[in-house]
Parts: sequence; structure tokens; C-alpha cells
Amino acid sequence: MATKQDDTTLDLPPVNSDFYNILEHLPPEERAVFQQMRDFLEQEVSPIANEYWLRDEFPMHLIPKLGAMGIVGASFKGYGCLGMSFLLECAITMEQARVDASFQTFYGVQVGLAMASIYHCGSEEQRNEWLPPMQRMELIGAFGLTEPEVGSGTARGMMTTCRREGDVWVLNGAKKWIGNATFADVIVVWARDETTNQVKGFLVRRGTPGLETKKIEGKIAFRSVQNGYVYLTNCRIAESDRLQNAESFAAPAHVLRLARAAVAWSSVGCAMGAYENALRYTRSRIQFGKPIANFQLVQHHLVQMLANITASQAMCLLVAQMELAGTMKDEHASLAKMFCTAKMRETVSWAREVLGGNGILVEHNVARFFSDAEAIYSVEGTYEMNTLIVGRAITGMSAFV
Repeated sequence: MATKQDDTTLDLPPVNSDFYNILEHLPPEERAVFQQMRDFLEQEVSPIANEYWLRDEFPMHLIPKLGAMGIVGASFKGYGCLGMSFLLECAITMEQARVDASFQTFYGVQVGLAMASIYHCGSEEQRNEWLPPMQRMELIGAFGLTEPEVGSGTARGMMTTCRREGDVWVLNGAKKWIGNATFADVIVVWARDETTNQVKGFLVRRGTPGLETKKIEGKIAFRSVQNGYVYLTNCRIAESDRLQNAESFAAPAHVLRLARAAVAWSSVGCAMGAYENALRYTRSRIQFGKPIANFQLVQHHLVQMLANITASQAMCLLVAQMELAGTMKDEHASLAKMFCTAKMRETVSWAREVLGGNGILVEHNVARFFSDAEAIYSVEGTYEMNTLIVGRAITGMSAFV
């Protein structure tokens, strides 16, 4: 009969998915901030991740605890933020996804999309109004770009519109897959100007007449994330709530380039979580009188998983360093996103495989990563769209329709 054994009684190496020690690239002060986040995730998020994922709920009680740490939006300068490096923000993204990709998505929407839109595209008055309370997690943001009938084609085919009437803008349209939408205090909505055909951004406050949100039900991934529809019916938004430095799609495109690089890091974290839990399982699962980690084919899968993770970490590290140097372009972020998410998908599949039938049970801490990987694979541009962005860069020819 198959039994389990406690691997703490054996002289085994530690479970470590940072095989080449990429975290050593963080300076000591940033490593300390990273450790704060790691401790929070291990103590507060990890023990309840499966429970909330199965319940299709977000652990709202963690939001004030996260804000109290004072490290949200670590890479922004000013407005209560730490002003540290983009690499630290990426490492935090990876660590969050290593524990719970749903929690990371909540945080990524708050910081990498909503706060980033205000930081990069807003006026100084808008930054001062919104960023400090968002940094403290007193106010929650969402980011409304994707639409029910328009996903990757929003640059050209955005259907949500805006028109100016004096000092007010009137917004009409719908958005879909908007993380945090059901409880956000402000939604950054992108809309096409009916007069100029250019894309503009707006800060749509909770309670605005004509604004409605509806939770998306029946997901098999990111179940803790409160994705929703956003409906805008003659929403009247003051000119003062229009993002003052966003006059075309170039504004959200800049935010999305950074977010796309962050999703590559998130995919690495998801793969790391699946690998680490699979490794622990194979050490304790006994078949034919020994741990299944003692079998060659199982070790082959584990090593393949680690190789995928390590290669992806190395690519992500270079992309983060390029951003720090000011040389990262769309195609660099897209190559990392398409490659790392594909390798993640492969890795979580092997993790599920080495668990056998138990791989589909959430209690064994692999099924959740396996499912969430499907969402990470698609967010911030599909594999095919990112392929065409890189293809255009290397051939000089656009193959987009």
C-alpha cells in the first residue's frame, strides 16, 4: 500500500526554485523589502489560498494588513512610495505568484495597472489625490481596457467612446475581465474620443451615475480574483478626472509594456509554485517501497521543470535590467511574455503529471497553479499577438490583420 513519509526526517536539500540565485541581484535594502513581502505571503496568504480559490472569493481582510507594511508600489518615486527599482517590483511579482497567482493579480491590477496609469499618465494633482491612499491600500483601483467584443485589438478597435460636453466627458461602452472591478474605488477607463478617434483615459469613481459592475462567474482560473464586467451608460466624468497626460493609445501602451514584462515574471512565479509543491510531493509519496522522487522519470520531469524556470528567470532578469537602463521596447517585453508563459504552461503540466491522479486535487497544491497558468497564458496579450509584435520587430513587416 502506498504511504507517505515526512521528508523533514531525511537529510535532503532545501526546496529552492531560484537555482541560479537571481535574487542576489537585489541590493541589501531591496532584499529586506522583498523578505517582508515573502514573510507576509507565507504567513497570511499561503495558509488560505486554496480555501478562497475554491470559494471564488477574495480575502478582503488581507488588504489593510498589506497596506500597513508600507511597501506597496515599491518602484514609484514619491507619493508615499519607496522609490526602489523595477527589479524589486518584478521580484515581488514573482514571489506573489509563487504563493498565489490570484493574489498577485489583485496586487498587479492595483499597482502595475491602476496606480501605474495615474503615475505615468496623470497630472500632479491626480497623483497627489490618488497615489498616497492607494499606496496605503485605503483605496482600491481597477483598469478598464479589454472589452466584451475586443480583446487584443483594442489599439484599433476600441468600442467604448467618450465625447466632450463643456467641462464634462460622456462615456458609453462596456469592459470585460476587469480585475477588482466589483469593489474598486476607482476604475481607470480607456475610451475612444468620438471627435479625434484618439484614446483617452478617465478616473471613474465608484458611485458615478451610469456605472455598473457585474462579477464574472464560472471561471476555472484566477478564481479568487474578482473579475467583472464594467458597463458605462452616459457616465458623466469631469475634465479634472480625465488623465491629463494621456492623449492617445501610446499612454496605455506604455503602462501595458511594463505590465507585460511583469506578467512574464508572474508566469515564472506560477511555475515555481507548481514545481516546489511537486518536488515536496515526490519526496513524500511512497510507491514500490521508496519515494517516487527516487525514480529516474520523475527526476527527469523535475529537472525539466527547473530548467524551464531558470531559463525564464534569466530572460526576465535581463528584461528588468533593460527597463532600468531605459532600453526595453515593446518587442522585448513581448518576447519574455510569450516565452515564459509557454514554458510555465509546460512546467505546470509536468507538475500535475508527477502527482498522478492527486494532481487534480486542490489540497495537494498543484491543481491551483495548473489552472491559474491558463489565465496567465492569455492576459496582457495572447501568445499569438506577442509573437506578431516580435515578428514585426525582427522582419520590419507587420503581419497584423
